[in-house]
Amino acid sequence: MSHAAVAPVLVIHGGAGVIRHDMTPAKEKAIRLAMTEALRRGHAELKAGKSAVDAVTAALVVLEDDPNFNAGKGAVFTHDGKNELDAAIMDGSTLAAGAVAGVRRVRNPILLARAVMEHSPYVMLSGDGAETFAKEQGIALVDPSYFRTEERWQQLQKALKEDAAKRPHVDVETAKHFGTVGAVALDAQGHLAAGTSTGGMNDKRWGRIGDSPVIGAGTYANDGCAVSGTGWGEFYLRTVAAYEICMKVTQMRIPLKRAAAEVINQEIPSMGGNGGAIALDAQGQISIPFNTDGMYRGWIGADGVPHVAIYGDEDDGTAELPEPAPADSTKPL
Repeated sequence: MSHAAVAPVLVIHGGAGVIRHDMTPAKEKAIRLAMTEALRRGHAELKAGKSAVDAVTAALVVLEDDPNFNAGKGAVFTHDGKNELDAAIMDGSTLAAGAVAGVRRVRNPILLARAVMEHSPYVMLSGDGAETFAKEQGIALVDPSYFRTEERWQQLQKALKEDAAKRPHVDVETAKHFGTVGAVALDAQGHLAAGTSTGGMNDKRWGRIGDSPVIGAGTYANDGCAVSGTGWGEFYLRTVAAYEICMKVTQMRIPLKRAAAEVINQEIPSMGGNGGAIALDAQGQISIPFNTDGMYRGWIGADGVPHVAIYGDEDDGTAELPEPAPADSTKPL
């Protein structure tokens, strides 16, 4: 697919499942500031003529370093009281991808995922092996205590009490608080990229890995579409959600907003799951569907103005963006 010059766009999320009554004014302010900074950092890469991969990476590092999100510094705890981190990144122009799962000492998992993509013959590395590769690549490692926050520790204690009371292991209220972070970008060359980073599910057991690091499930990009998901990972895995959205767009010629809504707001809920996603196409069209109380989300376009929203009834500005003209089905993608 050849691209004419396009206006760069960056879209980010900090997770679906926001519950308004759990939000303090101070926390809301901190989250909005972090989302704004992530947008500005990523957009600076695009403005400098750098790649969509560079923009995605820059934005996600900001969110991984902020304790308000379930990724990096603010990751949730496993049942055993540890932090296990997952991340993935994909370059839509080449279909190159890298991912890591179950790492415990990597400060910025998205940087390691990118190193896997660019400097290894593999797509996904996990656990101790991934950390050995991180050392070889000069990726920053930290003591596991770096990831601990009191808020996440208390969330685990609540979940452990529910376990002891023999309540269902995956309680719906806990499952809503994923906080996974993600980004999708379109650069000036018309290339797309997607990335996702997460601490996974609170109180997860047995080395559970969700959709975020799985290419096609929580993260996917090709030459016409980029998606990062956030939600109940088991359902995104079973529907191969990110890939399905992009196939609807690039193969079936379904408009981006409709394609994303069909998967996120119809197919996944019909199976009992919930969550959201950010999606971006090669024309710069944005879709941010979600079916939870809220979703940390934001985008920035050619004018360099960050748009950030949290709650379901809050305008994020994307509703005003026009749909692109119908594609000419006689022209090859």
